[in-house]
Amino acid sequence: MSLIEIKDLWQIYDSRVVLEKINLNIVENSFVSIVGPSGCGKTTLLRMLMSEEFCTRGTITFDGAPLAKEPTLERGVVFQRYSVFPHLTVLDNVLLPMELKSSRLLGKIFGPKRYAMKEEARAMLDHVGLLRSATLYPAQLSGGMQQRLALAQALIAKPRVLLLDEPFSALDPGTRADIHVLTKRLWDETKMTVVMVTHDISEAFRLGTRVIVLERPMADDPTKGARITHDIPVHPRAKTKTGAP
Repeated sequence: MSLIEIKDLWQIYDSRVVLEKINLNIVENSFVSIVGPSGCGKTTLLRMLMSEEFCTRGTITFDGAPLAKEPTLERGVVFQRYSVFPHLTVLDNVLLPMELKSSRLLGKIFGPKRYAMKEEARAMLDHVGLLRSATLYPAQLSGGMQQRLALAQALIAKPRVLLLDEPFSALDPGTRADIHVLTKRLWDETKMTVVMVTHDISEAFRLGTRVIVLERPMADDPTKGARITHDIPVHPRAKTKTGAP
């Protein structure tokens, strides 16, 4: 079934149309890649799915209800630049989302519950290959390790949807390939829904089960916004390495 439904969405800034007539259903457990030229509204669309922007016209529903007007833990986010807290250790970066979820007032948990959360955070770090770096700070990590940390931080809250905003573009080709493998494995194991914005078409097809192409029909006309020009199925989950259905 569709987890996210976008109906007749428009985004207009002053007199400039950025997006127009966007209709898109995103099925649960899919990996949707969104590609298109720079400035066509890819990140704008993702920001609306984050509830960081609101559409001028149209609707977005999440699991059949209007999308919440503020970010929620059901939607995890990983940005292009490493979205981690530099003053916290690797372990504390992963622990923080769990503490905020359990104690929104204090943002801190004590006693046996905190010990159990630490063990869960350590398990997640082990999952992404960072357990040996648990006591380090982000500045002491390589770019690829910082992006692994950002993924762990987003996934520890167990979101239903993971939103990726060009998360691998700052990585060198070798590191990017390693993170691709990790991302695909985590997606396959968690069965979550992923929506990724990328300018890299090969990356879009390598990771996605579906590629959405946004393009402006008349780039110089401010009254014409980007539309979905192609909706391309790529490969089902069954073709991933684990063979999961």
